[in-house]
Amino acid sequence: MAVAPLHGFLGVLMLETRFPRPPGDIGNAETWRRAGIPVRFAVVRGATPRRVVQDADAALLQPFLDAAVDLERQGATLLTTSCGFLARWQGRLARAVAVPVITSSLLQVQGLRRPGIVTIAAASLTPAVLEGAGVPAGTPVQGVAPGCEFHRRILCDDGTMDLAQARHDVVSAALELVRRHPGLTDIVLECTNMPPYRDAVAQATGRPVHDLETLLLARWATGQPAQEIVST
Repeated sequence: MAVAPLHGFLGVLMLETRFPRPPGDIGNAETWRRAGIPVRFAVVRGATPRRVVQDADAALLQPFLDAAVDLERQGATLLTTSCGFLARWQGRLARAVAVPVITSSLLQVQGLRRPGIVTIAAASLTPAVLEGAGVPAGTPVQGVAPGCEFHRRILCDDGTMDLAQARHDVVSAALELVRRHPGLTDIVLECTNMPPYRDAVAQATGRPVHDLETLLLARWATGQPAQEIVST
């Protein structure tokens, strides 16, 4: 269903990848076409999943800043990214432009009652990333199983992926999160490649599920900026 659009377009700062992106993925144009949201993608060359997620390569900050400024000059009225781990640079990116920046689904965690996070790489979801998004200390985090289909294909940037198995991997992680923390009221999917499996996670866990797609659709419809996050 189309949402009432802002003027301009949604600008997406993209990692340089080749893995499959089914509808719902932030990097799939159909995700935004079906919502009636105009979108432009800017690929940051050299920003591979491993460099961003596992290496936290600081040399990539300036290319992301440059891409954000360029999209704003083209007319973007809202900026986002294709990797939740870029929350570590939420403050830097937001200060570089005059339009709202939503780097990650993690920005909505602080507004939920008892949330838990499902991520592609729990070991890499460091305090720097969580603090950049204003995630409260002690928020439960569960990663998909290291080496599983979803984890391996994305972090190794493979050209193929078994989407049914990827869905199973994400659902399994969510179920483990709920098993460990049965009092959770909400689940936030950190990874921008997880929204295609949102409904399956919600059905399996019985919890409301939030991700970057749902956050951006809400922000676009209301025309409201993301909650201001101050970070170094």
